[in-house]
Amino acid sequence: MLKGRKAIVTGSTSGIGLGIARALAAEGVSVMLNGFGDAGAIETLRADLAKEFGVEVAYNAADLSKAVECEALVADAEARLGGLDILVNNAGIQHVSPVEDFPADRWDAVIAINMSSVFHTTRKALPGMKARGWGRIINVASVHGLVGSANKSAYVAAKHGVIGLTKVVALENAETAITCNAICPGWVLTPLVQAQIDTRAKNEGISVAEAGRALLLEKQPSARFTSVEQLGALAVFLAGEAAANITGTALPVDGGWLAR
Repeated sequence: MLKGRKAIVTGSTSGIGLGIARALAAEGVSVMLNGFGDAGAIETLRADLAKEFGVEVAYNAADLSKAVECEALVADAEARLGGLDILVNNAGIQHVSPVEDFPADRWDAVIAINMSSVFHTTRKALPGMKARGWGRIINVASVHGLVGSANKSAYVAAKHGVIGLTKVVALENAETAITCNAICPGWVLTPLVQAQIDTRAKNEGISVAEAGRALLLEKQPSARFTSVEQLGALAVFLAGEAAANITGTALPVDGGWLAR
């Protein structure tokens, strides 16, 4: 049902964003990738996705900490893909520190990329979606958009803000065929999380498997990581017709984290 649709997935050169981009491409969706990384590696990734799924795959290196580049990303997707039907706001960064020691520049960067970019891409994408009479906005928030954790003030604040913005966009477009929802993952086994596990194993003198389980059980009762493929499948569902009347939601994928 999604074949021929056009999508942007921010932060999609690795991790969750790449998983979502792959899942959409597998359904016949043309995709605009966005993110940082080695230019050659990104071009190889872009070409491989296009060849594997037979869809148009473009890339834009917009720095999402800047409003003007968020706007340009949407305009570029509309021009190169021939429109924009699905906007997946996934890009994010993290910094961990107690509030009193939290560097102001890191606060500003986390808020800009994790929350403000969602606003800037959304406000730019909505007019085209309204003109075409259809749209899906999927914000990758976090379980930290629903609960707090020590030393993550900027990230928690940003993700709470993303969920609030999701609700407002959903309400403002409730009588249209445009939906807006947030996915709220707990622990997902991405390269960044694997690095945390490896560091913990080294520092505590335990195996990588033991370090991974210890990390999970602090928060996630299932003791299993969510996979990027599972999040990709959820994004495909939210973009599809079965989810046409699901809007304004924050969907936890957290292995029971919030059930405690």
